[in-house]
Amino acid sequence: MNELHFAYKIRQHLNRGVHELPPATLDRLHSARERALAKQRVPVRQSILAAAGSFVQHHVDGLNLRQVGIALLVAVGMITYTYWSADQSIAEIEAIDSALLADDLPIDAFTDSGFLAWLKSSAER
Repeated sequence: MNELHFAYKIRQHLNRGVHELPPATLDRLHSARERALAKQRVPVRQSILAAAGSFVQHHVDGLNLRQVGIALLVAVGMITYTYWSADQSIAEIEAIDSALLADDLPIDAFTDSGFLAWLKSSAER
């Protein structure tokens, strides 16, 4: 017997037993049910935008100026480091390209394995 069938049988048994209860007990059960339903929250339907606004409002209310300042400071630091790192990389590539263009190297030098080692060592400087 599966769970759904078992629950159905229990419900039937309880419904049969209700008719055998005294009227005073039925009245008390009815009033308790009404009180429970009155306390139960009724779900409110709202649009997705209203829900998103409520979410943002709930999370923004808890923020203070110090948290926002620290988050902005971290963001500015990351942006500055990224810019500086990219600038250093570009400067290294620019130096290697300038050195290659300024020298009168034969074509064979570019295919030489020693030239590749020189490029790597000059990039590390």
